Amino acid sequence: MVSARELPGESGAVSPAAGGPSARERELLAALAASRARCRESERSLAALREKHREAVARYSVLSAELEETNRGVVALYSEEHQFALTLQRTFLPATLPDWPGVGLAVRYLPAATENEIGGDFYEAVATPGGLLMAVGDVAGHNLQAAMVMGELRHALRAYANEGHPADVLLERLDALLGRHRPGWTATLCVALLESGTGLLHLANAGHLPPLLVGPDGRARYVHEHGPLLGLGLPQPPATRHEVAPGSRLVMVTDGLVERRGVDLDRSLERLRLAAEAGPGEPEALCDHLLEGFGTRQEDDTVVFAARLGGG
Repeated sequence: MVSARELPGESGAVSPAAGGPSARERELLAALAASRARCRESERSLAALREKHREAVARYSVLSAELEETNRGVVALYSEEHQFALTLQRTFLPATLPDWPGVGLAVRYLPAATENEIGGDFYEAVATPGGLLMAVGDVAGHNLQAAMVMGELRHALRAYANEGHPADVLLERLDALLGRHRPGWTATLCVALLESGTGLLHLANAGHLPPLLVGPDGRARYVHEHGPLLGLGLPQPPATRHEVAPGSRLVMVTDGLVERRGVDLDRSLERLRLAAEAGPGEPEALCDHLLEGFGTRQEDDTVVFAARLGGG
């Protein structure tokens, strides 16, 4: 016999199919609904992010256009100011070189190849009561202010030289001038005074590159004696005196000619000495020869000054 409790459907238990979803199914349905809600929220957030992205891209485009326009204006303004500075700088330099019996003079001035540089390099040649004064100098700095200080220094040099001061006294006076009226500024300056009627050359150097003397036989040597930079308030040593034979040459340059990144300065100076020995005797041709040997696109301003001191 089969008992009643063993008959299917007669035990009184409710089957899932007859009484609705089970607890597990209800949990799964709730989780599915929550997941769908989170998905809809994510879609709304994504749509909002896309809108913000479109707005950001639009703002970036506007700002980029404004920045480009501003940059063009700055470049144009800088170019105009740089050209003005170069023009002003050239007005501070001598327009001509003096005529002096038995002496030939030549100079080359090249502004820096890069438009970011406005240097304080300068030169001078002027007749004085004591003889022919020749000078090459460099004010520290590469901006319009350096060019302004350079102009002041050069005009002061001419004024002091016209009073007939010795070469080393000129440096002392210029040093005091810088310290008094341009504190914090420094400059290098090499002064050569060719004494009238004697053939004696007086050299005084305030921290500048050494001048080069080339004898009539073509042998070149540097005069290394020098004093401190101008503007430091330190005493200058007496000028050195040199007897120069007719046909000798004097060469003075600024560091723009010989200084190169990664190249030892002594090696460059030796190269300059050898180039001067092998160069022509006439100052104009000698200047061109030296520039060709070192290149004409220097990173810094460059002055090459050459003088033939008597002779044929």
